[in-house]
Amino acid sequence: MALDRDLFRRPPARAMLAASIFSADFANLGRDSNAALNAGAALLHVDIMDGHFVPNLSMGPLVCAAVRRVCPEAFLDIHLMVTTPKDFIAAFIKAGANSVTFHVETVKDPKELAKFARDLGASVGLASNPETPVLAIEPFLNDFDLHLVMSVHPGFSGQGFIESSLAKTKWIRERVGPRARVEMDGGVDPSNGARCVTAGADVLVSASALFGKPNVALAAKALLDSFSTTSRVD
Repeated sequence: MALDRDLFRRPPARAMLAASIFSADFANLGRDSNAALNAGAALLHVDIMDGHFVPNLSMGPLVCAAVRRVCPEAFLDIHLMVTTPKDFIAAFIKAGANSVTFHVETVKDPKELAKFARDLGASVGLASNPETPVLAIEPFLNDFDLHLVMSVHPGFSGQGFIESSLAKTKWIRERVGPRARVEMDGGVDPSNGARCVTAGADVLVSASALFGKPNVALAAKALLDSFSTTSRVD
C-alpha cells in the first residue's frame, strides 16, 4: 500500500491502530514493524524519550531511518517525549518521519513550533500528560493536525489505562469535531478500545498489547475487532 503522507490531515473516516515499536523486539525491528503493518496497523508510532522529560531513554533518528528503509510505505508517527523538541524535529523529519508530536508541557509557543515542523513537510501533533488540564491545550485546539492524549504516565510501556483520559478525549473531540485526529496513547487493549473510540479517539496506539503477545497478527485482530465497529463521538 502506498504511503499516505496526509493520513493525519484528511478528515477522520474510521479509527486506526498505531503500532508502537517501543515494545517491539529491537533485534528484529524490521520484522516486527512489517508484521504489525501486515496485520492491519495503519501506521507505526515511534516513541522518543530523552531521560529528562520522562525517566527513560529510547531511540534516535538513526533508528527512525532504519525503520523507514525496511518499511518504505509506512506512515511514521514520531512522539517526542523530550524537554527540547525543537532540537529533534528536523533530524527526525530528515530520517523519514511523516508526523511529529511534541508535548504542550515543554514549549512556550506551541503554534510557532507547529509552523516550524510543517515548514519542514510534516504534519504535527500536540500531546498532553494525564495530569495536564485541558485549559493548557485549549488555546491550540485549531492549530494541530492531531491531539495526543496520554492515557498512562509517559516513559514505560505496559502500564494500566487511566480512565480519566476518556473524559479529556471527549472534551477535545467535542471542540475539534472532524477536523483533527485524536490519538489515545497508553494502556490501550481490547478491553478498552471501544470506549476510546466512543469518547472520540480515532488513532489508538498499542505497544505491549500488540508486540507483547506471542502472535502479532492475532493481537492486532483482537485490537481491531474491539473498536472497528464502534462509532466515534463528534
